[in-house]
Amino acid sequence: MRTFGSLLVRGLIVGLFAGLLAGTFAFVTGEPRIDSAIAIEEANGAAHSHDAGAEHEHEHAAEEKPLVSRDGQRAGLFLATSLYGVALGGIFAVGFTLFRRKLRTKSDTYAALGLAAAGYVGIVLVPFFKYPPNPPAVGDPDTITKRTVTYLLTLVIGLLAVWAGVAASRWVQRFGEVQWIRLAGGGLAVVATVVVAYLILPKINEVPETFPATLLWQFRLASLGTQTVLWTLLGIGYAAAIDRRTPVVADSKVVAA
Repeated sequence: MRTFGSLLVRGLIVGLFAGLLAGTFAFVTGEPRIDSAIAIEEANGAAHSHDAGAEHEHEHAAEEKPLVSRDGQRAGLFLATSLYGVALGGIFAVGFTLFRRKLRTKSDTYAALGLAAAGYVGIVLVPFFKYPPNPPAVGDPDTITKRTVTYLLTLVIGLLAVWAGVAASRWVQRFGEVQWIRLAGGGLAVVATVVVAYLILPKINEVPETFPATLLWQFRLASLGTQTVLWTLLGIGYAAAIDRRTPVVADSKVVAA
């Protein structure tokens, strides 16, 4: 019998490996773009110091000195993605245990993959298309609180959009068992929820006109790719890790079959 503890441990292990591989992807594709963005930021800062006068140059250099070196940041990248992967894997295992009965499929593989796809859409794609991440040298430090709050709000809306899609799909199912009609109904509910939210949420665009557009989108796509690798490996890895031949048991009660 699979207990909740065994499912949780598997989620943590799968999340760890997914986080490490996502960190590797981020290191290869994202770090060179961050270095380029930092070089642009330093060049702009040096030009500003030169224009302001020599008496402010030393003060500006002291302010811009990072608390953690770039080598430390690169090493910390793997630690951060690993911890994030472990936490996400644990949450994923809890969600799988709680919602397995409500996922109307007899296959644990489809259930795990569907849950991962729903999480990817709600947690990654919905916030990304409204507020895509920006590299260093982009963004006003005075608006960081506003940007953080709006991002978290968009994340919540993404999860609500996924819930609306599932609810709409089940409502449509009452009128027939045609699979594509269910998918279309759920998809329309997700899109409608997201579009309305996008229209209501404020626009935030703090990218300087002089910042290279190519570098900006290379960084954004690298960030999206990192999340894609993480969620893909999490879904596939967890689907492979669970034993589909025995029922799930949590607190001595069967919660999934």
